[in-house]
Formats: sequence, structure tokens, C-alpha cells
Amino acid sequence: MRDLLVTAIVFGALPFIFKRPWVGIMLWCWLGYMNPHRQTWGFAYDFPFASICAIVTIVAFLFSREKKEMVWTRETVLLLIFIGWMLTTTFFAFYPDLAWIQWDKVWKIQLMAFLTAMIIKERQHLHWMIWIIALSLGYYGVKGGIFTIVHGGVHRVQGPAGTFFGGNNEMALVLAMLIPLIRYLHLQEPRKWVRLGLASAMVLSGVAAIGSQSRGGLLAMAAMGLFLWLKSRYKFVMGIYIVAAVLIMAAVMPQAWYDRMGTIKEYEQDGSALGRINAWHTAFNVAKANVTGGGFEMFRPPTFRQYAPEPFRVHDVHSIYFEVMGEHGFIGFGMFVLLAVFTWLRANQVIRECKKDPARKWAADLAAMIQVSLVGYGAGGAFLGLAYFDLTYHLMIILILAAKFSGVLDKASQGAAREPDRPLIHPAARWNR
Repeated sequence: MRDLLVTAIVFGALPFIFKRPWVGIMLWCWLGYMNPHRQTWGFAYDFPFASICAIVTIVAFLFSREKKEMVWTRETVLLLIFIGWMLTTTFFAFYPDLAWIQWDKVWKIQLMAFLTAMIIKERQHLHWMIWIIALSLGYYGVKGGIFTIVHGGVHRVQGPAGTFFGGNNEMALVLAMLIPLIRYLHLQEPRKWVRLGLASAMVLSGVAAIGSQSRGGLLAMAAMGLFLWLKSRYKFVMGIYIVAAVLIMAAVMPQAWYDRMGTIKEYEQDGSALGRINAWHTAFNVAKANVTGGGFEMFRPPTFRQYAPEPFRVHDVHSIYFEVMGEHGFIGFGMFVLLAVFTWLRANQVIRECKKDPARKWAADLAAMIQVSLVGYGAGGAFLGLAYFDLTYHLMIILILAAKFSGVLDKASQGAAREPDRPLIHPAARWNR
């Protein structure tokens, strides 16, 4: 039944994309983040729903009467250059067959990020997109939080198999990035019962991140939680939510969890930690010896035997920074870091210009929460390998669109004059217009 349900939803929505290409972006976000087909056991499990959705969206957009314009800013220009550099490094990859398979995934993710910037033309659509991302990932946060409480934290919380966040470490990092987006929706929501649901989702997602039993995830949650409190408009209320999550964690997590988290301070005796450090040295040595790095999927035994301080301690790199450094060299690493810096500065600009304007305060809230997400990503990503995860680049595009719709970008960077900011309206009302 699940297979039929997912198939019916996807193919039922496809005709609407031809009239409204932005519907394709919404559907793709649902497929990409919730991965509903991974909740099935039949033919739908490996069916290429996302690819079909992307193709239909592209065709619909190309044949639509909408303007085909890109929001060119320093962030999007640098991202395009970074994509070009990743393509270049793939030509010189240590393991070409594996590298081209990974490149096939990465360029499709980036294509959809750029399509999002071109197709989403209204603040309302941007708001719906954030809702879909939050609900899609929040499904796993709420489910995982309840699972942790019911089972006393004995079992690890993991994501759907075969996805970017299928492992417990990746799941924790994704939840650390998700909670600030839920907080943004919480700040914008006028209905009390919806706010209560969003608040509960934040707490349960925090519990689920702890229930993943990921040490890197714990560091990500700690950094994100502190910055979330600092960036929140209502620090007392946010503090209550954080304390609630901590108290639930203290009440349900077993001693084994505390023992595992305690090993963070004893990395010298931890084989996993030493393996990561050896992989980090390997990444640095590869980048030092090769301008283009080793290409995608370079962390293989032959690479370690040639470049690692301990040639036979083969371990996944588990770091977004050293992952990019090893695979794309110091040039790629520099662009990756610069993208984060540019995004952070853009968020500061939006906050500075919009926080005192009631009509544009939503943009300031969104920019602040994106910064919080990036803090979680940057802290947790130091110990987890999710350098090419969709949400990271989607957050950058969402920020650019927020700057556009709030009027922060000037006409030169937009390519056209902005439309006046419009109040959010109920989806049904928009659909019937």
C-alpha cells in the first residue's frame, strides 16, 4: 500500500508542475529530504521518483512564460565556480569510475539548487518550501525523539537507508541543522496550536539527535543550541525548550550513552578517533601533492598506503573540511570555506537591514536561523562527512531568495527590480487565485 500511495502522490502532482513549475520544487524537496520511497518495501523503494520530478520541473520551466533569470550574487557565482572545479577534479580523480558516480549525484543536487533560485519567485512559495523541508526532516526528528524516550535511549536513531543521512552520525547533524528552521516557522506562526506542535517538534528532534548516540552530533547540538539561544528573539522561551530537551535526555539516556560521550576527551585511546585523524593527515598530504586533490571517493586503501602517516589504518575521513580538501585540493577547500563566509556575511546584511522593519522582520529571523543551522553544520561537520548534502546548499539559496524578496539585494544583483513584499496568505487562497 505504501508503494501505491507514494506513486499516486508523485504522479498525481506531476501534471500541476507544467502549469506551476514551483510545485516541482516543492515535490522535489519532499522526495529529497523525506525520501518517502525509502519507507516502502516494494517497487517504489528504488524507483527514480526524484529524477522524474526534476526532469518534469525542468521541462515545465523551460516551456513556461516565466522569466528565465538567475539571482547572481557573489555566493551563486562562487558556487558555480566551485561546481566547475569539482568537475575538473573528477577528470583527474584517483578512482575515475567511483568519482564519476559521485559526480553524477553532486551535479544533480547543485542543478536543483540553482533551479530553486530561478523558479521560486514569491515569498509565499519560499515559505512553503521551508515548511516542506521542515516537515520532511521533522518526521524523522519527531519519530526518533519518541523512539528514544520509549526505548530509554538504548537503540541508536538513524535515518532512512540509502540516503545522505542514513547513519546515526549523519542523522544527528541533519537534526542540528533542522531545529533552527523549525524555530523560524515557530516565530512566524500565528496559530497557537501550530506553534505548540512546532515547539514539540524542536524538543523531540533535539532528543532524537542525542538518541543517535553520535559524539560529533552531540558537539553539533551543543554549538547549535548555544547559538540558537543567543540568536533567539525570546531567549526565555527558547531556554525553556532547550532545558526541556536536556531534562528528557538526562531522564532517559542509559549509562552506556554517558560512557560513550565521555570518550570525546580520551581520543588518544579511541581507535575510531585515531582513524579519523589519520584520514585527515591523508587528505592534507593528497592536497599538498596534487593541485586537484584526489577526486571524489579518494579515501581508499591504495591512497592511504601512499599518503597516510599510518598506511594500514584505513578510515573514512568523517569531516566536511578534510573531505573537500582531500577530494578537491586546497583550491576546492578554499572555495568551500569562502562560500560559508559569504553566506554568513549575507545573513548579517539581511539581519542588519531588516530586523527593525516589522514588514521585513521575517527575513531577519530566517537569516539568523540559517546562521544557527550553519553553526551546527560547521561544528558537527568537523567530525562528519556531509560536504555535499542538499540542505547545506539549499540554505544558501534560501538566504539569497530572502535577501531578494526583502529588498536587500539591489537591482544590479537581482537582474530586475523586486516586487513589493506581500503578506503570507493561506495556501488554499493562493491556489484559487
